[in-house]
Amino acid sequence: MTVDGALRALDAQFDGARADLEALVRIPSISASPAHAAQVRESADATAEMLGRAGLDNVRLAAVEGSHPYVLGEWLHAGDGAPTVLLYAHHDVQPPGVVERWSSDPFEPAEREGRLYGRGSADDKAGAVAHAAAVAAWLAAAGELPCNVRVLVEGEEEIGSPTLHEFLTAHLDELHADVLVLADAGNWSVGVPGLTYSLRGLAGADIELRALHGPVHSGMAGGAVPDPVLGLARVLASLVDDAGDVAIDALWDDVRSLSERERAPITGFDDDPGAFAAAMGVLPGVGLVGDPAVPLHARLWNRPAVTVIGIDGHPIAGSSNQIVARAAARVSLRLAPGQEPGRVVEQLRAHVARRVPWGLELHFTPHDGAPAWETDPRGPAFDAAIRALRAGFGADPVLMGVGGSIPFVGPFADAFGGIPALLLGPADPRSRIHGEDESLHLGDWRKLMRAEIHLLAELANVAAPGGPP
Repeated sequence: MTVDGALRALDAQFDGARADLEALVRIPSISASPAHAAQVRESADATAEMLGRAGLDNVRLAAVEGSHPYVLGEWLHAGDGAPTVLLYAHHDVQPPGVVERWSSDPFEPAEREGRLYGRGSADDKAGAVAHAAAVAAWLAAAGELPCNVRVLVEGEEEIGSPTLHEFLTAHLDELHADVLVLADAGNWSVGVPGLTYSLRGLAGADIELRALHGPVHSGMAGGAVPDPVLGLARVLASLVDDAGDVAIDALWDDVRSLSERERAPITGFDDDPGAFAAAMGVLPGVGLVGDPAVPLHARLWNRPAVTVIGIDGHPIAGSSNQIVARAAARVSLRLAPGQEPGRVVEQLRAHVARRVPWGLELHFTPHDGAPAWETDPRGPAFDAAIRALRAGFGADPVLMGVGGSIPFVGPFADAFGGIPALLLGPADPRSRIHGEDESLHLGDWRKLMRAEIHLLAELANVAAPGGPP
């Protein structure tokens, strides 16, 4: 079997892969929205159809009670002596945010300057299509794959994979693998691939403060009746210090000190925070937050952070002179390695309860969380990934952390005895995943597919079943 033949097949099929991606982007598979449940199912059906056309066997939708659909497929004809690689991605997406801030319709893909814009273009429908394209290229060129392959495309990663434990328990035998390849991470920069070895954890809660049975006239009651929006603002402001670091009571107690390696500055990143700010779209004159004595990469990868991701009071449109009855915020916390999500949520609850002013009524609703994940990026499987990424991109990959959270990684690796988890993906710092104008660099996406073709061949040689890949 020849890698070169598979690469030529990929080139011949690339336009079809792009068409598959554009078709998926047009489906608003917003897992957080009950109103879009039918579209999440439509996205799963389209993903299954694509995997079937790629040549996978036994492609099917699967679910557990209360879950959005997962998509499974496999090709297990390499034999018992060959390793099994699980290829993971997800087909659900974030809400579009403020649609008016997009340069084009978030669910109508548009190419500009070599980038494909649209919700899910980089996170993570491109990952699912990349898996299908790599499989299809091998089968077109050689009629077989160099190793056994299973594919899992999840439908609820963007809401924290709440049914993942139940799903893994129910489908453990169908998912058994020797190596996990997850295409939901990203690259160091355009043209420079990344191999991710750490992810922050996730926790959060809704905080609601109530003052009244219903809104009242602000002139008749203002100065005596407390405003829950102002009360909520005081509580939220207490969550960070003047530098923007988390200031929740006791939250830092179980955050370990940075090692010498973790604190060492990364050339081309820590010495140029302005480039990072520009890539994130930070406005001129707006500073970065966090302890300036801590390198930028460590603030993003190794330390906790807090964000208000939603807030309710009364919209400006239609507002009037009244004190509203209630105000609420959704607070998201990214966790450092070693922090336990349940404990962090209770620390948040206690911190908020101590700071609610004027006797306002507090309602606190915790969310499901996930701990941070990190691994030692050494060993034959990681060496194989480095070789494959170098071959696919023509550049040495960067071993990197990511500040985001992918709850799937730790539970799956643990379920099969700590198998290697190789995290790569289609995004780059300009992709603006979860934001307006999410985009995918099409040239790097093709390089990712080329790297995955190399990776399947590399893993066939090093990841023996039952061995230490």
